[in-house]
Amino acid sequence: MDTIRRLFKQLAPPVDFCSLRLLDERSERTEVRQNVLQPLSTSFDRGAMITVIHRGGYGYAATSDLSAAGLKAAIAKAQGWAAASAGRAVVDYSSITLPRLQGQYASPQSGAPQPSRREIIDILLAESAACPLDARIVDWSASLWMVASEQLYLTADGAEIAQQFRYVTPALSVSANAGRDTQTRSFAGGGLCQQGDLALLRESGFIGCAPGVARETLALLEAPNCPTGRMDLLLLPSQMMLQIHESIGHPLELDRILGDERNFAGTSFVTLDMFGNYAYGSPLLNVSFDPTRPEQFASYAWDDDGSPAEKVFVIRDGILQRPLGGAISQARAGIGGAASARASNWNRPPLDRMSNLNIEPGESTLEAMIASVEHGVLMDANVSWSIDDSRNKFQFGCEYGRLIENGELAGVVRNPNYRGISATFWRSLRAVGNAASVAVMGTPYCGKAEPSQVIRVGHASPACLFSDVEVFGAEA
Repeated sequence: MDTIRRLFKQLAPPVDFCSLRLLDERSERTEVRQNVLQPLSTSFDRGAMITVIHRGGYGYAATSDLSAAGLKAAIAKAQGWAAASAGRAVVDYSSITLPRLQGQYASPQSGAPQPSRREIIDILLAESAACPLDARIVDWSASLWMVASEQLYLTADGAEIAQQFRYVTPALSVSANAGRDTQTRSFAGGGLCQQGDLALLRESGFIGCAPGVARETLALLEAPNCPTGRMDLLLLPSQMMLQIHESIGHPLELDRILGDERNFAGTSFVTLDMFGNYAYGSPLLNVSFDPTRPEQFASYAWDDDGSPAEKVFVIRDGILQRPLGGAISQARAGIGGAASARASNWNRPPLDRMSNLNIEPGESTLEAMIASVEHGVLMDANVSWSIDDSRNKFQFGCEYGRLIENGELAGVVRNPNYRGISATFWRSLRAVGNAASVAVMGTPYCGKAEPSQVIRVGHASPACLFSDVEVFGAEA
């Protein structure tokens, strides 16, 4: 890091703006499948992105050669692109004031003793051994993915931001088969992704979870198909995560609204004139962009353009407030946004992305929401998704369902699915769970852009109840 600081100070060109973003990331994945330890998977990645703005033009270039010669070549290439785009870009980039800040950030640490690699393997072996409760269970696995990431952001005129991240993703899944039917159930729907350390394994209930997951898998195998019809729908946080992600997060990305993603990831049904007046959901819907919640998967103190992170509401009392757009997109659109310029790696430029997009808890208990339903289905953990190019019409399937009849949970149902339209679905929200029903979830696999960027995203949500939703089983 000290060498990079010194070299960048020496090599930075006399332009309107020049930044360097260095990323150093180490990853380790441990998996036990069917009681057999799989080969340990490790990776190491390091490189830097140079960004140059000059005379209205914008250019960037990345390199894994962090020597003086490598950085000098990347700076020259970024300068060349800035010169080529000057006077031809969609915006005068030199008119945009990017932050020049200083500071440090680190993921939270519990202070508890951390298990060794041997102890991690023993934990996974124990969970795996507890999975095959029945001969119908045909596949199962337990895994742990750990990532340590360090990022340094420098500008030629004095900004310096150092951030350290520690990501933890435990997972367990069980599959069972009977004849032509195979069912899979997973711990936390595969969405337990947080920042911190391995205290998460015990705090989350991962240790000891396997028998319960296996029993639910067998119950699905014996369950009837989900009924079809319009009814109440109660979504638990592991499915709310996907619902938020696809039908709020992606539609509100400002570069998508401006048309930048049209040829690859699609557009949005949201338009700029909707902000401040459009009823995105019922008055119970409050959605925050919050990269400041320490344990969430995509928390940070500054985004990848150096903007300071803060919690802002994108939807308040059901009304659309602001998009997910970083400093450059905000300047292009003439509208406020969020500190949401994020890059997936050192060799990708920052884009408008979700970080932590959360539904704020309401006042209803889970028990009260169930008691209010005459006929409906509870659904948990996403297994399939489909949504149109404008992020409006969608169809989602879940791992697990329970009937709700006359205010009580009834039998398990398999292959539960539902469909809707984003522009009206959120207006059917009629109850939002309280803080006790909130789960902090996430995904490492949010994809967007050309060349492709796959990035970490967090979603915290309570359970939520929707009215008059089209529900169906897989055989419908």
